Amino acid sequence: MEERFLSRNFDIPNAHTLAVFEKHGGYQALKRAVTMDGDSIINEVKKSNLRGRGGAGFPCGIKWSFLPKESDVPKYLVINADEGEPGTFKDRYLMELDPHRHIEGCIIAAWALGIRYGYIFVRGEMQHAIRRLEAAVKEAYAKGYLGKNILGKGFDFDLYVHPGGGAYICGEETGLIEGLEGKSGQPRMKPPFPAVVGLFQAPTIVNNVETISAIPFIIEHGGEWFAAMGVEKNGGPKLYGVSGPIKRPGVYEARSGITVRELLEEYGGGMLDGHELKAFIPGGSSCAVLTPDKLDAVMGFETMREAGSSLGTGCVTFMDTNTCMVRVAARLAAFYHHESCGQCTPCREGTGWATKVLDAIEAGRGRPEDLDLLLDMCSNIEGNTICALGDSIAIPVRSYIQVFRSEFDAHIKQGCCPYPAWTKKRLRSSVAA
Repeated sequence: MEERFLSRNFDIPNAHTLAVFEKHGGYQALKRAVTMDGDSIINEVKKSNLRGRGGAGFPCGIKWSFLPKESDVPKYLVINADEGEPGTFKDRYLMELDPHRHIEGCIIAAWALGIRYGYIFVRGEMQHAIRRLEAAVKEAYAKGYLGKNILGKGFDFDLYVHPGGGAYICGEETGLIEGLEGKSGQPRMKPPFPAVVGLFQAPTIVNNVETISAIPFIIEHGGEWFAAMGVEKNGGPKLYGVSGPIKRPGVYEARSGITVRELLEEYGGGMLDGHELKAFIPGGSSCAVLTPDKLDAVMGFETMREAGSSLGTGCVTFMDTNTCMVRVAARLAAFYHHESCGQCTPCREGTGWATKVLDAIEAGRGRPEDLDLLLDMCSNIEGNTICALGDSIAIPVRSYIQVFRSEFDAHIKQGCCPYPAWTKKRLRSSVAA
């Protein structure tokens, strides 16, 4: 195991409190940051090759540079902590176990960008994370890290924790902004992008929890140091989640550019005894499924694309040979149909019909022509919606059919699912978790 940074406080008792956090070097990066000007901080972030860790992978420093330096209205920082992607659970650890690290990153970003107000938009179901963040924010105010004249620098920054309503669509940055404004979480057309017209029609930077939590380490050690801990265009370290029928499921920190095989065997302990790997999803349920011959693929944005999928959130779900892939596709389609905001016809109608067809195939009522119909649906959904939720069903469903077509054919020809009922029950509980 390598030296830990993002997760180094996870095992320290009471590291979520200000006293313990400061004892282990907390807020030292902020004290250094306020001796630097904003452009210098942005340049360090650019040099770090830090990419957005919510799934899109856009370079953080470049995103920051889009925010106008001068504005007639307040500028805002919004943290996307609405972690709702099935199979993804890394940000929750940062919020629950090391909330002050995240708050420190928020304050540094606000100092660098001239931002006056910040909001942490947390998935409503994460009550423990919400309580931890609220307590940490209160401590930071009491110590002078938040509020007026921070560290005597004449710098004011207020930070608020905002629980969401449980809608997956609010994980999309403009849907999140709509939710913050008290509206239904329906994504906006882009452009204009949030950096120009965001929260309350003002310039806004939206970053993921892990992305912002990495900022103190970039200030502490420098952008080049951070970049050197990853591979080209993918600065590290990074948090990875591993789940499924493996020996040590959980969240682990490793360099950017680790292989899937290393994550499975060195961190996850390998498959459970008696279980053989059948497939894996490399970065959350919206990614295309891959087979064991791709285990040596590097966990990077470009390298995962070359392997036929995407890095996404970096949380890998492993599936064994007892897993019904038709059932997986049907469950994911049902999830995305339920979470569609209904704004775009291809997503609203397409996800519903895809779910009906997949359910019919899984139940043994499928027709041979249904598979080509599903592929046609996917083509008509992908790229034809305001946000990427439509793609989130089209890309994985297409991949399940293309990679495991014989399994879909077996359901249709046999008129039933060839897998035992208990495997479906296990999958149901796994996806729900």
